[in-house]
Amino acid sequence: MLQSFTSNYKDNSTEAGFQFTFLCDLCRDGYKTKFISSKSHGRGRFFKNVGRIAGAAASMTGRYGAGYGIRRGVDAFSDRYRGMSAEWHKEHEQAFGLAQNEARGHFHRCPKCNKWVCEMDWNEQEGLCVKDAPRTNVEVASAKAEKMVSDIKKKASQTEVFSGEIESKQTLCPQCGKPSGEGKFCNNCGGSLQMVQCETCGTRSPVGTRFCGECGAKII
Repeated sequence: MLQSFTSNYKDNSTEAGFQFTFLCDLCRDGYKTKFISSKSHGRGRFFKNVGRIAGAAASMTGRYGAGYGIRRGVDAFSDRYRGMSAEWHKEHEQAFGLAQNEARGHFHRCPKCNKWVCEMDWNEQEGLCVKDAPRTNVEVASAKAEKMVSDIKKKASQTEVFSGEIESKQTLCPQCGKPSGEGKFCNNCGGSLQMVQCETCGTRSPVGTRFCGECGAKII
């Protein structure tokens, strides 16, 4: 019985030949094996409903991890290749074994978690995957970047960027008592919005006011 070195793979085989993509258990990057032409090409019926189920066997995630033939009787794998000749299936099984041997050289198996990982996720110095043994230089750089961002946010929170006063006022027309707008005349009644200043306290009041509303002095 063929033993799969990783359960994460995609079967890219067609009626014309066989090809597989094996995936890293961590980052899911893949290695595609060389295409092997089928010697029985044209002798069997093409994949059943290939347009509907193309990619159904992608990312097997363990269902066929114990070997090519395990549990293929009633699952999607057998359905995808139903109708192909026995000779084609034999070629497929042999090609799968060759593909595993080819792809195995591009992955490492972590002795701690037993995951198969690509070169990018392998810590060569520690002999473990980067999940179980993160690279020191990467962790140091990451920690420094996080600290820098934290310091920037802390410094920014202590910086006063606006020292003025925020005040919102709405001018009411002295004639109609409604919001007057920002012009010289009221938007509602057309009354004048000009102001006169009290000579006693300096308070500004609408034109026509006889006495200051602040100090009570008569406005001339």
